[in-house]
Amino acid sequence: MKTVDKKKKYNINLKNINPFNILLILLITWSVISIFIDPLLKSAPKDIPLTEVFKLIKDQSVDNIVIEGDVVTLSLKNGEKNVSSKESQISFYELLSLQEISTDLIPGGVKEKTNFAWLDLFINLIIPIAMLGFFFWMFRSAGRSSGGLFSIGKSKAKLFSKTEQNKIGFSDVAGAKEVKNELVEIVDFLKSPEKYRKLGARIPRGVLLIGPSGVGKTLLARAIAGEAGVPFYSVAGSEFIEMIVGVGSARVRDLFKMAKESSPSIIFIDEIDAIGRHRGKAMAMSNDEREQTLNQILVEMDGFDPRTNVIIIAATNRPDMLDPALVRPGRFDRHIRLELPDVTEREEIMKIHMKGKPFAGSVEIKKLAKQSVGFSGADIENMLNEAAILAARRDGTEISVHDLIEASTKVKLGPGKKLLQTEEERSIIAYHEAGHALVASLNPKADPVTRISILSRTMSLGHTEFIPESNSNNKSKGGLLAMIQSLLGGRVAEQIVFNDETIGASSDIERATYIAKKMVTDFGMSKLGPINYVSDSMSMWDSSAEGKSIGYSEDIAKMIDDEVQRIITTEYENARKMLKDNRGTLDKLANKLLEVETLEEDDFEAIIAEDRKKLK
Repeated sequence: MKTVDKKKKYNINLKNINPFNILLILLITWSVISIFIDPLLKSAPKDIPLTEVFKLIKDQSVDNIVIEGDVVTLSLKNGEKNVSSKESQISFYELLSLQEISTDLIPGGVKEKTNFAWLDLFINLIIPIAMLGFFFWMFRSAGRSSGGLFSIGKSKAKLFSKTEQNKIGFSDVAGAKEVKNELVEIVDFLKSPEKYRKLGARIPRGVLLIGPSGVGKTLLARAIAGEAGVPFYSVAGSEFIEMIVGVGSARVRDLFKMAKESSPSIIFIDEIDAIGRHRGKAMAMSNDEREQTLNQILVEMDGFDPRTNVIIIAATNRPDMLDPALVRPGRFDRHIRLELPDVTEREEIMKIHMKGKPFAGSVEIKKLAKQSVGFSGADIENMLNEAAILAARRDGTEISVHDLIEASTKVKLGPGKKLLQTEEERSIIAYHEAGHALVASLNPKADPVTRISILSRTMSLGHTEFIPESNSNNKSKGGLLAMIQSLLGGRVAEQIVFNDETIGASSDIERATYIAKKMVTDFGMSKLGPINYVSDSMSMWDSSAEGKSIGYSEDIAKMIDDEVQRIITTEYENARKMLKDNRGTLDKLANKLLEVETLEEDDFEAIIAEDRKKLK
């Protein structure tokens, strides 16, 4: 039985008691007693009209009278007390004179009593003081987190000084060699500005880093500051926006003032599209505060002293939303695009994040880098961390290849989960995924298959992974047709084997249709010729384009629909012929999937190699 230390149980920490709360409780208690309880404790005298008072005085039944404001209290000779009230505009003596009553009839006389109005004082003085104290306490509490009421216009930028613990250099940023070469001269300017000025060169006033999330825009900005050894002010674009109009522009002024005082320095604004959007457009989130903040940034960048060594670095993944006045020469002069890392850069990133983690000897970094096409630096770090978690979950002493493959799939598709499925459902999924993989393996222009699984993930009942040879977006027509063909392979396998169709192919059909439409309308890869049918650079798949003019006639629209249908139908029939001619291999793949649930690249190639000579 657990014993309780009574001393510990009733121990009160006086430091945690707020004096204002104690004062508030005492005031509330006092008011309740004064208003409700105190009158009940006193014996209430009999209330009589003023005419009765005059009659009692004439009868000489009154011993004394006490006047307290407009209340007349009579003490009778028999010991009783009566109370009456008079008008405030006339005194009690004037009333007696009007009634022709002499004060000699009152043995004890008439006394006027002036009591201090404690309740009035409480209402008129104590309550306002308590309210002022309450608001003072609220502002003080808010000040602990926001810097105080009077610092609302102060910049919220975080300062990273040039100390060793905050110093990050280009060596800590893997890959992005071309980007780092572009930024080296900025570092050199901050270190040796006179070298450029004597030749009449002007260093870019602002640098705009453009790229998808996770490619290292913030890390690169800190690396510039670390290499140059200058103060680094980091702030998010959303931190300038408040409900109070004028706060954003005040924070901009304060930020630039601090940067100029500590120059040479760097200001880094992350997600600048939060405040740098196009002005004058009727956007749902547009407001005067955002425009005022943007105007102040433009003014500050124009008003830079050429001798002030302050460089503005901003990052965004939505450059199309930025105001033209912000990105013109003289403000953000240089635009640097960061792309997803290639296979060599991914290998370098992995080497950095693999430090301090024990890996099995069978782990091949080059092969792992090849399988992680499309991963950003943040994705790679997340993948290695997930692999370490999976290894710890099985009580392993090192991270295995299987942990890394599972972590890679988890990052791309989500965690796996077991569903209550019938054998027929599992069989349909197995043939569906085998159809994708087999069609891709039969087409030399398709991307290689690296994994097939019938384990359910967040958004799918099964999955087949294809790893492209590179990050290049320059796809050929044959490559796009091979993608459509492999996407339709799942539906074709269902029809061939089960003579039925499931909704599991809906996302495959959607993607195949999307590629076919892009081939016809954007890429000029159809019988309609090399013509772009998307007007004003407007993507026809953009939801915001609804209701806008599509820029071509109804006849052209029908021709586009017919051509898309022709591409889909042709590749569907090609996939159907492939799977029919190689039904034995399809059955073998599906049966193996039902047995092991997941086939890695080597296992898949082993099965295909046995029938490679037979494949047509």
